[in-house]
Amino acid sequence: MTEKRQSNTVGERKSGFGTAPVYFTAITSILGAILFLRLGYAVGTLGFFGAITIIVVGHLITLPTSLAISELATNTRVEGGGVYFIISRSFGLKLGSTIGIALYLSQSISIAFYIVAFAESFGFFFDWWHQWAGWELPRQVISVPTLLICAFIMLKNGAGSGLKMLYFVALVLAGSLALFFLGKPVAPIEVAEGVLSTPADNFGFFNRDQFFIVFAICFPAFTGMTAGVGLSGDLKNPGKSIPLGTMAATFTGLAIYSLVVWKLAVSASPAELASDQLIMSRIALFGAVVVPLGLAASTSSSAIGAMLVAPRTLQAIAGDKVLPFPKMNLFLARGKGAEKEPYNASLFTFALALVFVLLGDVNSVAEVITMFYLITYGTLCLNSFLNHFGAPPSYRPRFKSRWYFSLAGFLLSVWVMFMINPMYTVISYLLIIAIYLGIERANKDKKGIVNIFKGALFQLNRHLQVYMQKHRQGMEKEDWRPAAVCISAHSFDREKVLELMKWVSYQHGFGTYFHFIEGFYNADTHQQAQAVLEELVESQKERGSTLYIDTMISPSYTSAIAQVIQAPSISGMENNMVVFEYDKRYPEELVRILDNVNLVKAGNFDTCIFAGSEHLIRPAGGLHVWIREADEMNTNFMILLGYIILAHPDWHRSSIKIFLTSAKGELTAVREELEKRMASGRLPITMNNVEIVVLPEGRNFSQALEERSSHAGLTLIGFNQEDMDRDGGHFFTLFEGIGDILFVNCSSPKEIA
Repeated sequence: MTEKRQSNTVGERKSGFGTAPVYFTAITSILGAILFLRLGYAVGTLGFFGAITIIVVGHLITLPTSLAISELATNTRVEGGGVYFIISRSFGLKLGSTIGIALYLSQSISIAFYIVAFAESFGFFFDWWHQWAGWELPRQVISVPTLLICAFIMLKNGAGSGLKMLYFVALVLAGSLALFFLGKPVAPIEVAEGVLSTPADNFGFFNRDQFFIVFAICFPAFTGMTAGVGLSGDLKNPGKSIPLGTMAATFTGLAIYSLVVWKLAVSASPAELASDQLIMSRIALFGAVVVPLGLAASTSSSAIGAMLVAPRTLQAIAGDKVLPFPKMNLFLARGKGAEKEPYNASLFTFALALVFVLLGDVNSVAEVITMFYLITYGTLCLNSFLNHFGAPPSYRPRFKSRWYFSLAGFLLSVWVMFMINPMYTVISYLLIIAIYLGIERANKDKKGIVNIFKGALFQLNRHLQVYMQKHRQGMEKEDWRPAAVCISAHSFDREKVLELMKWVSYQHGFGTYFHFIEGFYNADTHQQAQAVLEELVESQKERGSTLYIDTMISPSYTSAIAQVIQAPSISGMENNMVVFEYDKRYPEELVRILDNVNLVKAGNFDTCIFAGSEHLIRPAGGLHVWIREADEMNTNFMILLGYIILAHPDWHRSSIKIFLTSAKGELTAVREELEKRMASGRLPITMNNVEIVVLPEGRNFSQALEERSSHAGLTLIGFNQEDMDRDGGHFFTLFEGIGDILFVNCSSPKEIA
C-alpha cells in the first residue's frame, strides 16, 4: 500500500517540532471567521437545536477523518506533505497526487479567503473613511499589504516565524473568547406590537427548511483540523504528534463551538442573532474592541495555518515528480537551508493567493474549496475503511479507528457535497477526473486507481469463495451454470477455443483456461510458464475477456488433465465442465482426447470437445443445436449452453436454431414432447426456433446436418459413450462439410426452470 518516495528533498527535513505546532495550527484554523461572523446567524435562523445539529453533523465528518488520519499516520513514517503524503502512500501516487493537487488549490485559495475576511475586521476603518472622504475605500488596501507582509516574514524566517505568529494570535483569540463568555445578554427587542423577541425563543424552534443552506455557510469552520498534518515534514515524531495534535484540536473545536452556540442562544434573541453579524461584540466584555480583534486574530491565524501547509503540500507533490513538467518538479521541490524550507513552493503559493486577493471577493469559489476539502476527507475515510477489510500484513497502525466510523465519514462527505451544491459537486469531480487523467498520461509506471480496491476485493473474494463452498449443495441442480475448464498446448495458434471459453464465461458462467507445457517443473519451465502467462493475460485484456488464464506444467497430457480437474476453481464453485479442443485438419489429435474423456467422466464432469475449422468465426450464421433421439440427457444442457453463448456481444445479431431429428414414424411423439416442454416453460424457446428433421431410410444424420448447418457460426452436437466406442471415435470425423463444432456430453440431468 505504500510507494517509495522518488526524491529525498522533502524527506530529509529534521526541524524537530513537537505536538504543540500541530495542535495550534489546527485549532486556530478551526476557530476562524465563521465563529465570529456566521455562528450567531446560524442560531438565529435555525434555533439552538438546529445550530447544534450543524456542529454534530459537521463533526460526524471531521471526527472520522481525524481518526483516519491518526490511524494512517501511525502505520508508516510520515514525511513532508501532510495529508497528501498519507493519501499518496496509501492509494498510490496517481490518485494521491490528484487529491493532493485539489487539496493544494483549496489551501492556497483559502489563504486569500482568510486574508479577505481579515480585512473585514477593519470595517470600522472603512466606515470612517467613507464618512470622511465620501467614497468607498477598496478592501485591498488592507488585504494586499497583509498578505505581502506575512509572505515576506515567512519567506525570510521560515516555518518558525509562522508558528510564533500563530502562538500570538492564538493567545489573542483565547482572550477574545474568554471575554465573550464573561459577557451579558443583550436586551430583548420588539418584533411586533407588544411582542418581544427574547433569548428563550431560540430553544422553541428548529428551522429544517433552511438547514442545509446554513450548513453550507458554516461547514468551512470545521475544515481546519487537517491543517496541522501539513507540518509532517517538520515534526520530530509525526506518528505521535499528528494523532495527538489533530484529535485534541478536533475535540477542542467541538467543545468551543458548542459552548459558543449555547452562549449566543442565551444572550440574544433570534431576531438580533440573524440580523447582526457582529452580535458577539454586543455580548462580550469590551466587545467593540475585543470581537474585531478576535476576528482579526482568527482570520489571520487561519491564513497563517494555510500559509504553513499549502507550500509543503506542493513541495511534496513536486518531490514525487508527478507533475507533467520535469523542470517545474525540480523547481518546486527544491528547499532552502538545512531544513529544506519550501521557499520556491511558497513563492508560487503566495503569488497564486495574491491573484485571488486582488479579485477581492472569493465567496464565489468558497463552496468549491469546501468541495475539495470534502473530497479529501472522504478519500481519507475510504482509505481507512478499505484497510479494515483488505489491508496487507504490513498495515499495522499503532492507533486504529473503527470501520463503521470510516464508512460513515466517507458516505457523509459525499452526501453533504450534494446537499451543499450539486452543481459544484459535479464540477469538482469532473476537475478531479481531468487532473487524474493528466497525471495518468505522465506517470504510466506508477500505481493507479485500481490499487485502492485491490486488498478489499481480495478479502471479499476470499469470503465469497468460502461462502459458496459451504452453500454449494443443491446449487448444481437448482441453478446450474457453467464452471468450465480447458487445457491446451496450442494457445497461440488456435485462438478459437479461447473465444469459446470467453463466450461461456461472459455473463452466466466462469471459465479457466490452462496453457499446457509438457515437461517437469523446474526453473526453466517455470520461467517459460510465467512468460506465456503474461502474454496471454495481456492478449485477453485487450479483448475485454472475463476468462481466467493460467498455465500447467506436467509430464503428460493425462497427468495435466488429472491435476486440472482436481484443482479447486477460483470462482468459489467446483469446476463442472471440461472442454477439450482439436483442429479438424488433424483428426489424429482425437485419440488422446478420447483416451481421457472417461477420466473426466469419472469425476462427473460435463464434457465438451471443440472441433475447430480453418474458417473464420461467423456468428452471423447463427448457433445451431442438433438433438438426436439418443440425446435425452444432453437436450437441456445443449439448449442452456447455446443461450449462454448467445448472450455474449459477439453473438448479439445472431439467433439460435434447434434441429430435432427423428425417424419418420416417431415424428408426432417428438413434437408433442417438445411442445409440452415449451408450454411448461422448461425450454426458453418457441416453435419458430425449432425444425424437426425427418431422417428417411438411406439418409444419415451427418448428411442432414451438412445441408442445414454448413454456414452456421457454431454447431452443437450431442454425443454419448456409444459414439466414442464406435470405430474408435469415427463419429467425430463425419462432419467435414461444416465449420466449428462443439460436441457435448452431459453427465447429469439439467433442469430449465
